[in-house]
Amino acid sequence: MSLIVQKFGGTSVADAEKILAAARKAVRAQQQGHKVVMVVSAMGKNTDLLLELASQVNEQPPARELDMLLSTGEQVSVALMAMAVDSLRAKAVSLTGGQMGIHTDNSFTKARIQSISTKRIEQLLDAGNIVIAAGFQGIDDDLNITTLGRGGSDTTAVALAAVLGAEACEIYTDVDGVYTTDPRLLPEARRVVVISYDEMLELASLGAGVMHSRSIEFAKKFGVPIHVRSSFSDTAGTMIVAEPESDSAAVCGAALTRDEARITVLGVPDIPGTSLTIFQAISQQKIPVDMIVQNIADGGLADISFTVHRSDVAATLQAIEPAAEKLRAKAITHDDEVSKVSVVGLGMAIQAGVAHRMFRALADAGINIEMITTSEIKISVLVRRSQAIDALRIVHQGFALHECPADSKSWTQIKAARAQRGDVESMVARLQNDALERVTLTGLAVTPNQARVTLRRVPDNPGVAADMFESIARAGVLVDMIVQGTDGEDGSTSISMTVDENDLEACEQVARDLYQRYGLGGVQAGRGIAKVTVSGIGLRSHTNVSAVMFRELADAGINVQMINTSELQVNAVIDGTQAELGKERLQIAFDKAF
Repeated sequence: MSLIVQKFGGTSVADAEKILAAARKAVRAQQQGHKVVMVVSAMGKNTDLLLELASQVNEQPPARELDMLLSTGEQVSVALMAMAVDSLRAKAVSLTGGQMGIHTDNSFTKARIQSISTKRIEQLLDAGNIVIAAGFQGIDDDLNITTLGRGGSDTTAVALAAVLGAEACEIYTDVDGVYTTDPRLLPEARRVVVISYDEMLELASLGAGVMHSRSIEFAKKFGVPIHVRSSFSDTAGTMIVAEPESDSAAVCGAALTRDEARITVLGVPDIPGTSLTIFQAISQQKIPVDMIVQNIADGGLADISFTVHRSDVAATLQAIEPAAEKLRAKAITHDDEVSKVSVVGLGMAIQAGVAHRMFRALADAGINIEMITTSEIKISVLVRRSQAIDALRIVHQGFALHECPADSKSWTQIKAARAQRGDVESMVARLQNDALERVTLTGLAVTPNQARVTLRRVPDNPGVAADMFESIARAGVLVDMIVQGTDGEDGSTSISMTVDENDLEACEQVARDLYQRYGLGGVQAGRGIAKVTVSGIGLRSHTNVSAVMFRELADAGINVQMINTSELQVNAVIDGTQAELGKERLQIAFDKAF
């Protein structure tokens, strides 16, 4: 008998009528021959009400007591849900996180799952019960109640599906699937039939609220198919699996992260340990850093820019001021009137010209790009917050995301293709050898024989980046990393890119043509570099990953020349002669740390 996990969010259990509707879905699944585990969130705005109550009695409530309070929201929901199932003449038992054996660390309000004991759940399922599990919570070694933080019920559901070997994890919510962008912002957004874990991870990190990134990390790590469905209709929804919807489409979705802030540390020494000093200070405060851009140094000094959530600006500035003083940085600047617009797609890893299509679309609309960072499957740019919605619409139209790709695949077709290939998931075997919510490295690679080209003092005007990368594409040069950051305090920018050494001459010639056309501040080029790439699951949600990487490189005397990051990768450009040493040291460091 197959097992499915069904998760119902707060809007899906907001009142008695909706609780009964959810109960009927679970009972129907059981009658169809499935064992059923339901994971339930707190009702509607219950968590917000509890937070408001806490603030009324204590402006800074102790984190342990906050977890004790917030966990009661799910306890109410699971009890009511079990009663609803009973009213439908089916058997049900409700369990808190502690009762079902979810063991976490002791990081109150943002705990991580360490293990789950399945014995009690399996006994109850074997006895014919629908198990109603409280999402969002667990217990630590001292039996304290802990909560998992934002998106915690999704994380609970996918984790249970993983350890129980479920056929699928159904996420019931107030939307009917995953869209190419937020349909509340762009009505023309299209529901996708299938999306890959990697694409969904990037979109979740960019603010796609339908799923939280930690739950996708679990699913990718243990091969759990996730089915995002509406609580209020029988629409087919979206499957989140390993494969993409289309093999031909370069981009599957676009996202807007509205409340970004850019912080730049100007004029830091271009020596080993500089990045470590800055990002270690931030990670100690557990502040998530998003885009990180370090460009090629000029005159022995470099600028490092990164983005954080707008609400974290004050705490971040406070954290890095001592570090900047220690480094004798020239200044720290910040700008909290920016937003990030991104496009995501597995197809861009194998298709050239995606970046310049995005840049040209924005330039033609008169929208200026203030910062760029790229990964294999994501391109992100910073724009003025006042232009953010327009920028999102432009790139969504530019990649025709409102249209269904001609080679769109269904979950049924993907399963058939897997069967034909003989793919077999060995989830339980992998679970026995893998801690649940630790960082999982999926790759540590060196790309040797790289070169870089940097354009200095680039005018901060619409169209320059588009012209640049269109010219490079016409020259037949394939660009890997793209980094745009500040270039001093005069408002200009610098743009660096890495290419294969064989393409350096052609790329440098394009750069010099642009130098003449725009009156740039200069062109720098160099060979003998390599890119070290750390790929894995959990790189962003574990805030100390970058600090571990920079510490190990610094301790080995390896200077980081360029940086860029994504949800799935951290890339650092270093001296090519030190690449293998860097890879070896990083492998040892990550094995120890995680």
